[in-house]
Amino acid sequence: MRLLHFFVIAGPGCMAMLADTDAGSIVTAAQSGARWGYRLLWLQILLIPVLYLVQELTVRLGLYTGKGQGSLILENFGSNWARLTGLVLFVSAIGALITEFVGIAAAGSLFHISAVYSVGLGVLFLLGIVLSGSYRRVERIGIAVGLFEIALVIAAFMAHPDARTIGEQFFSAPIRNHEYLNLVAANVGAVIMPWMIFYQQSAIVDKGLCCSCTDNYSCCRWDTAVGSVFAQAVMAGALILTAATIGKVNPDAPLGSVQQIAYAITPLMGRFGGTILFAVGITSAALIASIVVSLAAAWGVSEMFGAAKSFNMGLKEAPGFYAAYTCGIIAAGVFVLRGSHLVGLTILVEIVNTLMLPLVLGFLFLLAMRLLPLSMGVKRWEKAVLVAIYVTLSALSIVTVVNMFT
Repeated sequence: MRLLHFFVIAGPGCMAMLADTDAGSIVTAAQSGARWGYRLLWLQILLIPVLYLVQELTVRLGLYTGKGQGSLILENFGSNWARLTGLVLFVSAIGALITEFVGIAAAGSLFHISAVYSVGLGVLFLLGIVLSGSYRRVERIGIAVGLFEIALVIAAFMAHPDARTIGEQFFSAPIRNHEYLNLVAANVGAVIMPWMIFYQQSAIVDKGLCCSCTDNYSCCRWDTAVGSVFAQAVMAGALILTAATIGKVNPDAPLGSVQQIAYAITPLMGRFGGTILFAVGITSAALIASIVVSLAAAWGVSEMFGAAKSFNMGLKEAPGFYAAYTCGIIAAGVFVLRGSHLVGLTILVEIVNTLMLPLVLGFLFLLAMRLLPLSMGVKRWEKAVLVAIYVTLSALSIVTVVNMFT
């Protein structure tokens, strides 16, 4: 019965974590493996508890307050902070959607499919989800799509990584190398996205979960833990795949896009392992991330303006929510199909996400310490760990922005 209850409750955490391994994150992991072999594999494992601890706070807040992150910011810090965060979140979400559509277009191009068709189908798929009229149905579709990311793990096994080489390089970290540290910062920056925090908390609320049932809290925590492990397994898979192939023969190969990575892997693994599995993994990651980003923006913006917001409401009951969801998707699709200033826009999105993370994390931690009751409150050791995470992520955010201009 408890296992059945878990499968009923689980979903928000897995959705958020599957979306965390989006197209950009996978490219970052692939670059890490190609350039440094398995020397950044330790980081993917270390980031599992970091990812869990941050997202688990959204579980507590969502279950106890019954409100999303945006609503809590509005109530506790005022409309000015709420609207600023909502505006930045929406801009960040559109930018993230653009990068996901670029990933979908790139995966389609590997099979000579025009971006008009691949991106167009992606837009229609996301808009079609709106018509489902149920968050639970959206969640089932999203998880089903996201599970195809396991193709990257399968591809990693097909690359036949050498266990001895993994053991030798795993504990070899050239921390004095500037390029290595840049990739450390990039991988850490890819593990916590601002929109993940908004998504998981609002998803718990929209799903109708609360802390009145003690099993709900336990199930949601396990949901987050399982998702954290799966997400970093996918990242590790992308890293191992390129480390065992490109990293052995051409570690300096330019790998700035999905096409470049696939073209470099395919001669070493064949069309199935190098093109098909990689394309399936990237497309799956981009689609699930698009769903989560779109919902996070719609929920967050609606909450911060005090508007109705739920997939369980109709268009007439929550027009702002549906408008935010639809406009973000269409705007991102149009930008990609026009193909104008995409590189500059991607850099801008990275900067916005980087600068937004300390703000969003700060609100999350403050709300948890202010609102949660003693039974669900942040313990002393958790405060110490969360402060360390906040300082580290904020410092790496600054380093990332500085590196973009140097």
